[in-house]
Amino acid sequence: MCAVAAAPAVGWAYVRYAPRGWRGIQNGDLIRLAEGEFDLFITADQNIRYQQNLASRRIPILELSTNDVRRLEAAAALIQTAVATMRPGDFRVLEIP
Repeated sequence: MCAVAAAPAVGWAYVRYAPRGWRGIQNGDLIRLAEGEFDLFITADQNIRYQQNLASRRIPILELSTNDVRRLEAAAALIQTAVATMRPGDFRVLEIP
């Protein structure tokens, strides 16, 4: 999982959770931490919408259909478009070809 912070000079920055010391933190707590620091939460966890009450979340959550790096890199423009259109509280599933 990762969170995305706005970076006006370049558009956005990708940040993985593990190097921040967040390894082992469960989804609900992870989303809560991300809400305090980031503008968007991106995950490939296909169950997050069933495991968490996302209705009360302010941070937009983008669920990707895969975590395969090659497929994600090939779909970079698609992901960037989705990121650019996310609003606070949104939850969206993005099918990666």
